[in-house]
Amino acid sequence: MERARPLFDRRRLLKGALLAAVSYTLLPETRAGAAPQSGDYPLAEWQPATSSNFTESDRPWSYRVNLVVVHVTQTTYTEALDIFRNPAKQVSAHYVVRSADGHIAQCVREADVAWHAGNWDYNTRSIGIEHEGWVDKPAYFTDALYEESAKLTAGICDKYGIPRDRAHIIGHYEVPGSDHTDPGPSWDWTRYMRMVEAM
Repeated sequence: MERARPLFDRRRLLKGALLAAVSYTLLPETRAGAAPQSGDYPLAEWQPATSSNFTESDRPWSYRVNLVVVHVTQTTYTEALDIFRNPAKQVSAHYVVRSADGHIAQCVREADVAWHAGNWDYNTRSIGIEHEGWVDKPAYFTDALYEESAKLTAGICDKYGIPRDRAHIIGHYEVPGSDHTDPGPSWDWTRYMRMVEAM
C-alpha cells in the first residue's frame, strides 16, 4: 500500500521560502517618499529633477499648499529640464510647460518642496510652474501653453482647495525678496485667470 503524500512537502516549502528570500534581496531598494515613476498630474510626463535640487517632504501634511507660482524659464524647455537634473544648479520646479504644444513635464512631486521661489516660506507652501520662454519674447506664450497651464493650475487649486484668484496664483516677481521679473509684462494675466476660472 502506497503511503499518502503529506499536503505540505517540507522540501518544497523550504525551497519556496529560499526562492522568495533571494527574490526579495534582488529587488531594487525603495525608501519612504521615493519619487513615483509617474507624476501627480495625469497629463504630465515624469521628468525627475535630481534629489539634490529639492527637499523631500510630505505635503500637504508637513506644509499646507496654498499658492501657485507662475514662472518663465528664460531658456528652452529641454534646457530647463537639464538644469533641474544638474545637482550644481540648486533649483527646480514642480512642472515645466512647453511653448509649442503645451506639453507638461513634472520634475518634482507635489508632496516635495521644489526650490523655485527664492523664498523658503513660499517654496514650502506653493507649487511652481515654469513656462518655456523669455519674459521679453511674447511669441512663446502660445494658446497651447496658456490652455494646458490653466488646466494644470485649475487642477492644483481643486486638489488643495486653493482659491482661483490673483492672491493665490502669483508671479515669481510677487514673491517677497525675489529679484526676478517673470512671468513679465507680456504674460496675459487677465486671459490666464479667466481660463483658470473656466476650467
